[in-house]
Amino acid sequence: MGSANKTGSAERKARIEEMRRAERARERRNRILTIAASVVVVGGLVVGGVVLIQSQTGDKAVAASSTKDGMKGDGKNGAKGTTKGDTGHFVTGADGVKTWKGTLGRTHTTDLVTYPMEPPVGGNHNPIWQNCNGDVYTKPVNNMNAVHSLEHGAVWVTYNSKAAKSDVEALAAKVKRTPYTLMSPVEDQKDPIMLSAWAHQRTVKSANDPAVDKFFATFVQGDQTPEPGAACTGGLGQ
Repeated sequence: MGSANKTGSAERKARIEEMRRAERARERRNRILTIAASVVVVGGLVVGGVVLIQSQTGDKAVAASSTKDGMKGDGKNGAKGTTKGDTGHFVTGADGVKTWKGTLGRTHTTDLVTYPMEPPVGGNHNPIWQNCNGDVYTKPVNNMNAVHSLEHGAVWVTYNSKAAKSDVEALAAKVKRTPYTLMSPVEDQKDPIMLSAWAHQRTVKSANDPAVDKFFATFVQGDQTPEPGAACTGGLGQ
């Protein structure tokens, strides 16, 4: 059993490293495309250059293009209004993991989104993701940015003031060692320590709870990820 666990861990690390290499290659390609588009703009083809940038830079340009997607998805403009629409409920499995059964929107919007759970495990979200490359935040982050991180396959560790300081410190150390994770305080959550991934969530008793490692192993870039391999860097920091 120990050998199998080590093999599985090595495979996950290799997969994450491969995705990170692909992301770096994509970023280099995007920079080349951006420079090429700028030359076209200087030559007078402004409209053509803008179209090229928006069509080629993909997720790195989402902050520039997805506001229109948000308007299209919820019928509101700018940052005004509140977006709802997710329906469903949690179903708790024998392992203690709660799975959302219902709809979770994936529209990018700058409108305020209210979620049916806290912390949220999915739904419409801000065009910019919260950095989740082992990032530990000591202040609350915006739910809408964190949900975008979950869409990229991150696990979000949250805690409130009832959590033991030793547990918070131990979890922070674990997050810092793990790509595609982030951590922040969420005072309004039900339990002292909670783990969230896209459409999945659970409570853990402490940093030493075996469920922590199991949740990470299952959901860090797990099968639930809507956008596997998408960036966890280059987004919003604190």
